[in-house]
Amino acid sequence: MRYTVTIKKRVIKSIGKMPKMEQQALERLITDLEHDGPRQTRWRNYSRLGANEYHCHLSYHWVACWRHEAETIEIEVYYAGSRENAPY
Repeated sequence: MRYTVTIKKRVIKSIGKMPKMEQQALERLITDLEHDGPRQTRWRNYSRLGANEYHCHLSYHWVACWRHEAETIEIEVYYAGSRENAPY
């Protein structure tokens, strides 16, 4: 099954502020989310934040957070940015 990944507008703005390596890591994460779904156990520091929210580290200082409603193929990336400002 292929998932549909959407990215919030404020995340798109913050991606431009990220270093190039982390931007590329986020692109790989989005591809993995599309192909494999919300559970990304191969990504560093992956964990569930709640019933339908997840996060992982793109590098030591940068993270991404996403949510997935059960029984849907929609995944929403709601945060990508510094670990210090992460919403968890």
